[in-house]
Amino acid sequence: QVQVAESGGGLVQPGGSLRLSCAASGSISNISIMGWYRQAPGKERELVARITGGAGTNYADSVKGRFTISRDNAKNTVSLQMNSLKPEDTAVYYCNVRARANQRLSFEDYWGRGTLVTVSS
Repeated sequence: QVQVAESGGGLVQPGGSLRLSCAASGSISNISIMGWYRQAPGKERELVARITGGAGTNYADSVKGRFTISRDNAKNTVSLQMNSLKPEDTAVYYCNVRARANQRLSFEDYWGRGTLVTVSS
């Protein structure tokens, strides 16, 4: 009913920048929160940043001042601008969309397949 697809991962040198994009599509009635999570090898998935429909934002302490999340409500998209990247930012980044599908009464979490970000020289 709701599909989520990320794009924009890749290999970047330390100190570099990368922009991730995510689009939600399908039978969507309403979207509340959109966000980005990441999972590094051997670690649990963690919140990177999230944004509400009213543009309220939350960031992990480790990315504050370096990453910026934004969304386009009309297009059901969310982006993550990542600057001053560090090797410890290496992970698979997942887009999360909390949405209410058509014909449904409640909001559910939908996930993309993930996109790999590698920060290395």
